[in-house]
Amino acid sequence: MCDNYDPNKCQTVSEMLARLGDKWTVLVIMMLGDGPQRFSDLKRSVVGISQRMLTLTLRALERDGIVERTVHPTVPPKVEYALTDLGRSFGEPIRALGGWVFTHHERIQSARAEFDRRNEIDTGNKLIKLG
Repeated sequence: MCDNYDPNKCQTVSEMLARLGDKWTVLVIMMLGDGPQRFSDLKRSVVGISQRMLTLTLRALERDGIVERTVHPTVPPKVEYALTDLGRSFGEPIRALGGWVFTHHERIQSARAEFDRRNEIDTGNKLIKLG
């Protein structure tokens, strides 16, 4: 248990852990880590994301105070998205988790291959593979 546990904050903790576990959120935060970007640039950078999903992800992150949206008064209007201070701090565990995966990639892949090999031989069952 953490030192500042408060049962009244559990819902927010659950929501933010879900946000942290969302692949689009992670990729958007990583792309914005280098500085502000326009929607179209993000769409190109985050491979596989639809326009609708990018819009929903950015809105959720803006609502949580992770991303700020700035509209520049030009014709046509220029809209940029950037991480807030809170967003940059939220990026820290994302980078740490990514680093952990890179460090342990071979062990994870070996464990998966061994599990799949055992599972095929023992039961013939298949797992649903994520990603």
